[in-house]
Parts: sequence; structure tokens; C-alpha cells
Amino acid sequence: MRKTCRFLVPALIVLMAGCSDTPTTKTAEKKEPEKAEPITGQTALYRMYQSARTWAMDAQVLKLTSLHITEAPDGPPASGAEPAWMATFVSASKSEQRSYTYSVVEGQGNMHKGVFAGSSESWSGPRGVNGPFLIAAVKVDSDAAYKTAFEKGADYDKRNPGKPITYLLEKTTKHPDPAWRVLWGENAQSSNFSVLVDSSTGAYLETVH
Repeated sequence: MRKTCRFLVPALIVLMAGCSDTPTTKTAEKKEPEKAEPITGQTALYRMYQSARTWAMDAQVLKLTSLHITEAPDGPPASGAEPAWMATFVSASKSEQRSYTYSVVEGQGNMHKGVFAGSSESWSGPRGVNGPFLIAAVKVDSDAAYKTAFEKGADYDKRNPGKPITYLLEKTTKHPDPAWRVLWGENAQSSNFSVLVDSSTGAYLETVH
């Protein structure tokens, strides 16, 4: 019996040494980078509106604009999609306004993925030509607005290739419905060409040079 044990012990030690060389943890699988697909303006607006309604049940839209960010590319112009959007809502019952952002990625500054609410500010009612409107008036999305705008801006686009497209949705006293303003440029201040499209009917309204 002792002789048998003498042979078994060394064999057991060798077997255990062989097992110790086997990795005890599995190699971590590499995760694919998350795809950050840009979204259309109407989609972003509705997502921000859902959050705004928890702030004020009577929230109305004052303005929506697309944002160009370095962390994610813009969508193709015809898609009407952008990586980030900002909306301002107002509440008559609270006499306040509040801005929200929606982004498909985390970004510099105060840009966060998903819906992010800014701080509230006082609001005493419409000022100048701009006024709030019900979200139900936004029946036409930014992709359809671009299609209509491009029909009027094809020549300008051909003469100025590569200009970024920016979207601005607001209601002014000039038109009965809120309108998409499709801008060729980074923002309204730097753009010298834009086309307005009715957000309720999709009809062409005017060209602004």
C-alpha cells in the first residue's frame, strides 16, 4: 500500500502542475463600438417633449434647432438626421422656459447622451415675432422638409458644395403654422441662404437670402 502511494503522489503533483498552467479566466470579448446613428428632428423633439411634460404639463415648443458636434458626424443631407438637437419649451402656468438637448453620444461641454434638461428660466410670454406652438402642429419631419427645400435650393447647393445643413423649427407672426427653416451653413447668423417649409402641411413658404 505504501509503495502504491509512493507512485501516486508524484503523479498527482505533476497533474496539478499541469492544471495550474491552464488560464482560469476567459479572454474578454471585444465589444463593437456603439453605433451613433443621427436622428430626425421630429423624433428628437418628441423625445425631449416627453421629458418636458414631466416638468410642465402645459409645455409648448418655442424652438428646435439641430446641433453640429465633433463626436458624431451629421447624417446625409437627404436623411434630415443630425447627431444632436436642442429644444426650448415654455410653460404659461409656471411663467418659465426650459431648454433640453438630445444627443446620440456624449459630447464636450454639457452635451449628454439621450435627453438632458437644462435649468429653468423666467418667461413672461411671447416676445417679438416668435411665439410658442403645440407639438401637434409638427406633422412634417426634417427629412421631408429638406426634400422640399432642396427643390428650391439645388442651384445654390451646386454652387456651394459641402456646406453643412442646419435645421431650425419655430413659429413667427409671418406664417400661421410653425416652419422648418432649412439653412445652408452652421447657423442662422452665418447662413446666407435658407428655405422655409410649413411643418404642418409640408408646403414651401419662402426662400431667405
